[in-house]
Amino acid sequence: MHTHHHAPQPVTFEDCIRFHGHSCPGLASGYRAATAAMEALGVIRPEDEDLVAICETDACGVDAIQVIAGTTAGKGNLVIHDHGKHAFTFYNRKDGKAVRITFHRNEATETGDFAILRTKVFSGKATEKEDEQFHELMHKATVDVLHAPADKILKIQKITMDAPKKARIFASVTCECCGESVADAKTRKIDGKCICIPCAEGTHLAKKK
Repeated sequence: MHTHHHAPQPVTFEDCIRFHGHSCPGLASGYRAATAAMEALGVIRPEDEDLVAICETDACGVDAIQVIAGTTAGKGNLVIHDHGKHAFTFYNRKDGKAVRITFHRNEATETGDFAILRTKVFSGKATEKEDEQFHELMHKATVDVLHAPADKILKIQKITMDAPKKARIFASVTCECCGESVADAKTRKIDGKCICIPCAEGTHLAKKK
């Protein structure tokens, strides 16, 4: 069966879960951010690099954005500036339009019992019952994020910005210290030798003994 190139398969929240490994409110908000932004910019999941996502967090939501918007780390159209904020900006290279999506604080997952439970679960001190309770609350919060009307959970701002830099293609050279291949733009000259950054900083994982 031939799949036509111009008709990308619709991607769903299920695909996001498969990619991320589990379902959670953060993943759901990334899903909502990507779908709201694409709707606002009038784009369908692009096969190319026209859409760029700039994420101000490196948390769960980023995985949903890669799956839904097709903006991925490897294509160079996913940029992370981790300011610890649930804010996602999408820029369309085709027309220069951009939107920034931010989320209203979800008091339900940040207050009272939920916060206490979360601390217990993550420090491994929760009983089985508390563990169950926590996952139930997480599930409920995820469902809320998935199904709440957009204006209730997020804010869409049309913004003006410069086009993000395009991914560059580098020539490869060989590091004169570890012998591994490295992009020429990421090398340092030390004592006249061209070496990779991990060697230069002494952080190479496979250092020669």
